[in-house]
Parts: sequence; structure tokens; C-alpha cells
Amino acid sequence: MGALQSSPGQREYVDLAEKTGFSIEQIAVLHKRFRQLSHNDEKLRREHFMAIPDLACNPIRSQIIQAFFDRRNFHQKDDGTVEEISFEQFLVVMSHFRPPSPHMTEEQRESVRRDKLRFLFNMHDTDNDGMITLEEYRHVVEELLSRSGALGKETAKSIADAAMLEVASISMGHMEPDEFYEGITFEHFLKLLGSFEIESKMSIRFLNMDTSTLCK
Repeated sequence: MGALQSSPGQREYVDLAEKTGFSIEQIAVLHKRFRQLSHNDEKLRREHFMAIPDLACNPIRSQIIQAFFDRRNFHQKDDGTVEEISFEQFLVVMSHFRPPSPHMTEEQRESVRRDKLRFLFNMHDTDNDGMITLEEYRHVVEELLSRSGALGKETAKSIADAAMLEVASISMGHMEPDEFYEGITFEHFLKLLGSFEIESKMSIRFLNMDTSTLCK
């Protein structure tokens, strides 16, 4: 702690700790990783993420990278995207992966859960219209299945369509033959993942991570 307290960025670290919930030690580690990824630049750009080896084989790499440049994930009411991000913006996005504290109240834990699910929803709502459409959902499922090498593209598409119909029946209940299911809203998304334990699954061990694990 002594080195951190003498650091010129200590006051900034304290402010960021209050904003994101990270400890000062975690912020210091993440700042070091940020500088490594950006090659000591003050901003991170998409090409910096594209250069992470372990991210190259991830079937939803484009969605993961996009999430870091999506204004909706900066804890702001803005939407749209940016071309580069500061360390603070990087840290705010990373805070969605922070494990919940054991000292949280039930209300705080529910708020963390909702934030994580909102982040996950935004990552799949690629056209930023507040809804995960069949095309968006199909794209994700196809990518995941086809990259595994076990299924062909048409088979993956059929599975994605069948899964979307199942989602529609869960979200909307009985639908008439002429009704059209537009897609999953965030409220439907919350309902679908009501029993999914997102808090621990969507987390990272921050103090021991390598640069290549930042976006896994």
C-alpha cells in the first residue's frame, strides 16, 4: 500500500474505487494491464483487443470487443458506440465482471445481478434496439455451434430457430399461428435467466489474471 499511497494517481484511484467497487490494489493491476494492451497509450482501440491471442479463437469475439465500446456499458444513459476508450471507461466495463461482495445486502446483490444481465443482454442486442431478435440470437448460436466443428451451418441455423421458438413460448405463452415474435426484451431476458446463477459465472479473478484473460 505504501507505494500506492505515494503514487501520483492515488486520488484518482480512490475516486475510481468508489465508482466501480474495485479495491485500489485491483485498480492498480488493471491499470498496468490497460497500459500493456494500449502500448502505453492513454486510449484503447479495437485493434488492441484484436491482438489478444486467446481472444482470437473465441466464437463471439466481435460481441465481446464491441461491449467495451458500447456506451450503454459505461453506466450512462447514452447509447451508440465510441472508437476508443479511456482507462476509466475500460474499468467501468470490467466492473460488470466483478464478483459480488459477501457483505452485500440482498438488495445490492439483486442490483449487481441485474447489471450483469443487462451487460449480457446489451452484448447480444447488437443493433441497439432494446431487443434480441431472431437474427441476432441465430447469429450467436450459429457461431457457437459452427466453430465447434461438430455441426454444419444449416444444422446450426435449425437449432437456433428451434431455440428461439422455445424462448418465444416461455416469454409470451401461447401464440396464434399468425402472430410474429419480434424478439427478447430485457424483461423477458430477466425471466428466462431467473434461475441462472450469473453472479459467480460472470466474474474474473482480477489480482492474478494475465493480460490475455481480460476478455475471456
